[in-house]
Amino acid sequence: MRFWCIFLAALLALPAAAQQYPSRPVRLIVGFPPGGGVDINARLLAPKLAEYLGQQFVVENRPGAGTNIANEMVAKAPADGYTLLLNSSALAINMSLYSNLPFDSLRDFAPISLFSESPNVLVVNPRLAVTNVKELIAMLRASPGKLNYSSAGVGTTQHLAAELFKLRTGTAVAHIPYKGSSPSLTALVAGEVELSFANILAINQLVRAGRLRALATAAARRDPQLAEVPTMKEAGVDGVEVSVWFGVFAPAATPKEIVQTLSNAVIRAARDAEMRKRLQEQGAEPVGSTPEDFARFMRDEVARWAEVVKVSGARAD
Repeated sequence: MRFWCIFLAALLALPAAAQQYPSRPVRLIVGFPPGGGVDINARLLAPKLAEYLGQQFVVENRPGAGTNIANEMVAKAPADGYTLLLNSSALAINMSLYSNLPFDSLRDFAPISLFSESPNVLVVNPRLAVTNVKELIAMLRASPGKLNYSSAGVGTTQHLAAELFKLRTGTAVAHIPYKGSSPSLTALVAGEVELSFANILAINQLVRAGRLRALATAAARRDPQLAEVPTMKEAGVDGVEVSVWFGVFAPAATPKEIVQTLSNAVIRAARDAEMRKRLQEQGAEPVGSTPEDFARFMRDEVARWAEVVKVSGARAD
């Protein structure tokens, strides 16, 4: 009898505990180094969550293994809302890219909210003697395997976008993976590689400064921040639409009340006028979604990327 009283009291206490959330700082884990699109989104979002919820949200970069170090860390963290993950399409892609993951991207996470999304852009070092996609394809076909492309790592949207580009254009370019967008772009600017597909959040300022040349966006329509840059389809290449999204997750067993509290805060941040301006200035589109909508979106993304991985032939192990 005493056991059941204690059990009932614990159940009744759950909503009250959720209502008091958060009562201490929250960790926001990012699976990439500083400087890339995921990190930028995390550092834009964290202060807003702190403002709305009254506790500090601390961004922690835990790069490595295509974000799987960060993913596993959060999947196995206590389901109390104090260890969260901000990740991108990588979380959906990895389900097909890796054969023996220590977590399941659908089963082991509670989707909180889709925060924003933005396209990848084909960019080249400005010293490369091409000004459009047609000229690049001609150069690649004339010297197969001579040029290199960088990415933020195996299985990232940058990697898969480039592999799809190679497949659709019948060209050969060597892949040089880096540990995150920032070192990948540093290598491109320095001329260590000649081209890359990179998220507009990470390359926008570099393009404006003339340090990179944008040839095409891998999206269905032109981005307002690079309005003069054609889409890949407009440039004559079909089937290379690879945008990237950014969303927040908690461990799967996190109480629904906490998930809803966090989701409400992310949605509020996405709808904040200042936040919308800051995201759009960098080429991202704020979203803000309910946990239910984000869960459906994740299921669709896992299925979609499984097809892309299959077509591209990309593997990480």
